[in-house]
Amino acid sequence: MSKPPPSDSVGVTSVLVTGATGLVGNNVVRCLLARDYRVRVVVRPSADRRPLDGLDVEVVEGDVTDYASIHAAAHGMSGVVHAAGCVLLGWHNEQLHDQVNRLGTTNVARAARLAGARRVFVSSVNALGVGARDQPATEDSVAGPNVPCPYVTSKQAAERAVREEIELGLQATIVYPGFVLGPWDWKPSSGRMLLEVARGFVPFAPVGGFSVGDVRDVALGIHNALTRFASGRRYILAGNNVSYLEAWRHFARVAGRHGPVCRSGPLMRMAAGRLGDLWGKLTDHEPDVNSAAVQLSDRWHVFSSDRARKELDYQIRPMDESIRASWQWLNQHGYVR
Repeated sequence: MSKPPPSDSVGVTSVLVTGATGLVGNNVVRCLLARDYRVRVVVRPSADRRPLDGLDVEVVEGDVTDYASIHAAAHGMSGVVHAAGCVLLGWHNEQLHDQVNRLGTTNVARAARLAGARRVFVSSVNALGVGARDQPATEDSVAGPNVPCPYVTSKQAAERAVREEIELGLQATIVYPGFVLGPWDWKPSSGRMLLEVARGFVPFAPVGGFSVGDVRDVALGIHNALTRFASGRRYILAGNNVSYLEAWRHFARVAGRHGPVCRSGPLMRMAAGRLGDLWGKLTDHEPDVNSAAVQLSDRWHVFSSDRARKELDYQIRPMDESIRASWQWLNQHGYVR
């Protein structure tokens, strides 16, 4: 195991960010700009550029699955934050997840190593496993494995790729955000759950739990992981550990709606998952509700961020603040109908 990192390190003045139009990546860009870093972002030609409007960044076109473009983008940078990824919770899209998450991470890791840049790989707590209701998981201890859907297995493969590059000389840390809410959620990503609960009465909630954090806290944690550096060190950047029932009731209160009454029963969950799988087979378009998503929501994705608190000064703000910030931003940008 790597030793804990020293106090603030020097040497990172310019940072390449992948996934800069996504929720985490866009907040990382804004966090870096606020601290006077020179920031370069790599975006696909088809990407929505609105998240970058008004930001003093150098934009280069490329794709994490295309090594040549990533190698060129990393040239001359002293830091790399890899926040790009594919998140589709289901059984389909195995090849897409593998290309974006595993191959994309391999390409960025290799490019960072050859450029001599420090790298932070933004993984997910889903790659670690799960905790227990009364025992949050840590970087080194989990209660059990996660559901082996393509998203989870591709993130695990991506981490193995990073470790292989570390063996070859890459200087890298790995961070694991939980479920994050907050501003600048353009797609939206995590905000979709908040919107779904807010759009109408949702009588039942999943039986499991998750860790709700604030994307602004995660962005600062990533910055600190880049500067307070110990290669190979892993950090969970999670949040408030709550049940889905508690969180969804809180979502509904913020939106002025009625929250769920209780948790869903086993037969209801089984039926919903199988119907979703069947619909996916018939239409070749997997819905959000499928058996993989149901199984994931049955588990307790609860985590301890104690290591990040001690070594990165990671902070977890109250959940209400994060929910309200996300809801306000979604309202202001026309996502709430």
